[in-house]
Amino acid sequence: MYIACPKCDWRPTPDVLWVCTCGHRWHTFDTHGVCPACGKAWKETQCQSWQGCGKWSDHEDWYHEDDGLTVEEYLANPQHAVAPPTRPASG
Repeated sequence: MYIACPKCDWRPTPDVLWVCTCGHRWHTFDTHGVCPACGKAWKETQCQSWQGCGKWSDHEDWYHEDDGLTVEEYLANPQHAVAPPTRPASG
């Protein structure tokens, strides 16, 4: 699974923080969109405007399966690469 804006594919790093209406700053994907200070559940999450598109999307739509990764993504995350099965030697 990876986390990315469903509108522009921007992928937040763990050091990116969101701000709740109560003023608390935290990484929203650490708590699945729930502010740890006041308990507000954010059903929508805004993409960061200085790195992404700045648009709001349903929080659940940010979570993506790893199917269809690009070659660059496989190379960056070798744990996703699976070696093809080997054939027994004939003889």
